Amino acid sequence: MTLTKRKIVFLTGTRADFGKLKSLIEITRNHAEFEVHIFVTGMHMLEAYGYTYLEVKKCGYDNIHSFSNHTDEKTMDLSLAKTIEGFSSVVRELKPDLIVVHGDRLEAMAGAIVGALNNVLVAHVEGGEVSGTIDELIRHSVSKMSHIHFVSNVKAKQRLIQMGELEQSVHVIGSPDVDLMLSPNLPSLEKVKAYYQIDFPTYGIAMFHPVTTEYANMKCYAQEFVQAILESDRDYVVIFPNNDLGSAFILDEYKRLENHPRFRVFPSIRFEYFLTLLKNAELMVGNSSAGIREAPYYGIPVVNIGTRQQNRALHQDIINSGYQKDEILQGIHVASQSEFEKEDLFGKGNSDQLFLNSLLEDRVWNVDRQKKFNDLRLLD
Repeated sequence: MTLTKRKIVFLTGTRADFGKLKSLIEITRNHAEFEVHIFVTGMHMLEAYGYTYLEVKKCGYDNIHSFSNHTDEKTMDLSLAKTIEGFSSVVRELKPDLIVVHGDRLEAMAGAIVGALNNVLVAHVEGGEVSGTIDELIRHSVSKMSHIHFVSNVKAKQRLIQMGELEQSVHVIGSPDVDLMLSPNLPSLEKVKAYYQIDFPTYGIAMFHPVTTEYANMKCYAQEFVQAILESDRDYVVIFPNNDLGSAFILDEYKRLENHPRFRVFPSIRFEYFLTLLKNAELMVGNSSAGIREAPYYGIPVVNIGTRQQNRALHQDIINSGYQKDEILQGIHVASQSEFEKEDLFGKGNSDQLFLNSLLEDRVWNVDRQKKFNDLRLLD
């Protein structure tokens, strides 16, 4: 008797969400009950951001589907519409049993919309979290269009229940990137430095993303950030921002770092290689979620700039800074003198196994496609 495999499509739009989905992809593709497909779009397809579609292909996965969805940083709505059109075509051809999306990007929203409107189960990874920017609007919207939730901690589960999601549809598995972070198989620092031609004996990591709701000020913020790291008199590995509205201002400022002996600037870095660099960094500065989620696992001092992560669960030692150059420099000075306690807020590194265990239960696949809103308490 031939086993009929359930088809799962993982949707990835950025280097970051691929890193978080990778362990879930690996464990399901190696299981006899599942046929795994990967839909690659978004920043992966942009040469300016490293064309990381090739990094996905290098993993040796079968069933990779690619689609270029980019329009312009000022037309995110059109990019969303284009992604829906491209992903819908793949879904109609594959007829998957489950679509897996991650986080708070427009690609995840497109995946959830296509699934919901085609009566396909949608699983959302890392819903129920807050950040205070437009990303949070997208994340909560994706959750409402998803049938199954795989969240990073109990607080996220509670928020989804507060939003009307059924408790039995929410599974706490931790953050999947921790699976890779705690892996003994990360590349050595020597290998990473050689691959990326980084010859700094010590270094910081700088990552600064646009805040779309503060677009009018992003040019000024980018100037202050770059001037701060220039004046801090440290060596830095700098990684491009995401391609949200305002990224052009940051990229323009990064031109000031070209050919500077204290900076190595990259459009993208392989996720495992990035983790090795982070694990061995002196500090991290910017407004990336990596400073909130990954760095605390390694005990790396973090200067968190501005509002992008303001509502996240924060490590108690994270140094919060405003956008002004002098504030950032002061934060870097304090961070360089600090010792951070390692902290575990997002799981123990076994998200992949918990994810698989859930998918092996019949109740996950029997979730009603017609979602029900769970009223916690009706007001009089």
